[in-house]
Amino acid sequence: MTSAPAQNRTTPDATPRPGSSARAFWSRRSVRIVGGALVPLVILAVWQAVTVSGLVPAYLLPAPGAVLQAAIQLAESGALWLHIAISVQRVFLGFAVGSVIGLAAAAVVGLTRVGDILLSPTLAAIRAIPSLALVPLLLLWMGIGEDSKVTLIAIGAFFPVFTTVSLALRQVDARSVEMARSFSLRGFALFRTVQLPAVVPSIMAGLRLALAQSWLFLVAAELLAASMGLGWLLSESQYNGRVDRILLAIVLLALLGTLSNGILSMVQKYLLRRWI
Repeated sequence: MTSAPAQNRTTPDATPRPGSSARAFWSRRSVRIVGGALVPLVILAVWQAVTVSGLVPAYLLPAPGAVLQAAIQLAESGALWLHIAISVQRVFLGFAVGSVIGLAAAAVVGLTRVGDILLSPTLAAIRAIPSLALVPLLLLWMGIGEDSKVTLIAIGAFFPVFTTVSLALRQVDARSVEMARSFSLRGFALFRTVQLPAVVPSIMAGLRLALAQSWLFLVAAELLAASMGLGWLLSESQYNGRVDRILLAIVLLALLGTLSNGILSMVQKYLLRRWI
């Protein structure tokens, strides 16, 4: 009995899967960049249209050109770069301190039963306290200098990291841990080999949430006690009735938050390739 001709033979890989071409299209970098810029461009066009047409008075919503002009004026005087540099420094200092402490606390709570019993109720109670309620105490204890602002931002960064990572550590597959222990892995060797790779995605997710939270807490800190920074620019522009500078500060905060999140996203992709 002869076999079928070779040209009539088909393999499962020869037929493209339904929807694979569409997924490949939407995963292209150029498509993601253009798609991500589409909504901001639409918002900008609508903003320009409602201001030019007079639907919204200029004293309530200045045109995009007026906001750009305010940015140019502050940049020429050097004040804009100083506001940005001070705010970025505060965010990254607070983010670094809060994240490191959050990772340490998550390891204690997630890896030890004693730590979970002793620390979880207290940290849950502290987390329920509104951030603005801590400001008077921080100002009283640390003054209006940088320490109080960085501490408030660190508190904001601490809880996303702690909550995400501690929960992930408690949910590591027990069978994988037991198998590793059967190969005499204990302590740090067990953590590095089994538990850390399992929680790397959660660590990065917690860090990205913490960074976003840090920018929110920055504004709270600078609105209440600061003489420079983007949060202070918001407050000072409100008192002076400079809506163009208020919008400028909001746009800058959005751009800086997006940029910092993009940097952390690249770090996440590298670590996932390294550990997963």
